[in-house]
Amino acid sequence: MLAGHTRALLRHPLRGRVTRFAISSGVAAGTSAVVFPVLYVLGASTTACTVGAFFAGAIPNWTLNRRWTWKVEGRVAFGREIIAYLVISACTLLTLALVTGWTDRQVQNIPAHHGIRVVLVTASYFAVLAVLYGLRFFVYEHWIFSGRSRIRAALRSRIQVRSAARANRTP
Repeated sequence: MLAGHTRALLRHPLRGRVTRFAISSGVAAGTSAVVFPVLYVLGASTTACTVGAFFAGAIPNWTLNRRWTWKVEGRVAFGREIIAYLVISACTLLTLALVTGWTDRQVQNIPAHHGIRVVLVTASYFAVLAVLYGLRFFVYEHWIFSGRSRIRAALRSRIQVRSAARANRTP
């Protein structure tokens, strides 16, 4: 029975998207992994490091996810894709900035010439990304890159019901 479930999971169409999303996230994380510690060692604040690393990773992440992971082509749905992506990104960025700032305050007693301080603050950045990984995939899969807006469909449905109810009224 367990082997049957395993085979079904291996053939599931979502498996390919999860794999491509993981690779896209890995590329973005790799880019961030270079930018964050470099900025931190150069003396930038953790907020500046977080913002720089985040945007350095967000640009390839958006492109890879849209075109390769979800195979979305053509015109960008501004509201669903751009605005929603920016909202998710802003929430992620805020969480990253808060956690890395907190971690930096906690490791101030470690001498600056030790690499462990850079490793710990950078690790907190990636720990947050790992925690948010599944949530971001779910939102991308079911809303941002789904090719349809369930919110817009729900609003249209309400308008159509109101219109139909008005047309069926007797004077």
